[in-house]
Amino acid sequence: MTIHSSHPFATPPEQRDAARRLRGRLVAPVTLWASGTGPARVGLTVSSVLVALGEPARMLGLVDPDSDLALGLGETFAVTLLAEGDHGLAEAFAGLAPAPGGLFRLAAFDDTAWGPVLAGRSWVGVRLESTRELGWSTEVVGVLEHVELTEQAPLVHQQGRYRGL
Repeated sequence: MTIHSSHPFATPPEQRDAARRLRGRLVAPVTLWASGTGPARVGLTVSSVLVALGEPARMLGLVDPDSDLALGLGETFAVTLLAEGDHGLAEAFAGLAPAPGGLFRLAAFDDTAWGPVLAGRSWVGVRLESTRELGWSTEVVGVLEHVELTEQAPLVHQQGRYRGL
């Protein structure tokens, strides 16, 4: 039984920020950005992602400037494309769900030369090129150095919900 179809204290749609409402209507890939080794590993769920083709290709992402990832990003990092069934990981790495024992104990991760990647998923190894403040985020730009792809359907985020394709 549901009492409310929406959050009873939510700001009415007509009073919400228009740019935020627009962003919510765009379908975004759900990725896990991670850097470091051993106890120094850091990670964050990132949905503001773009791949810029060229020689070399680059990956761009907008990350929370106060996140462990932004503060602990090394010269290299790994980006894993999350798949259906990874909702819990996405929530935990976004800081929205508990991670007893630590984030990297929630699933099997493989260590790579770029950082930890979720086992069995598509991922890329990236070398950091630049960072800069952009709006309320830190824009991270890196050069793609390694790409591994699987046939798993990606997890996407739209209007506050995770969905499979």
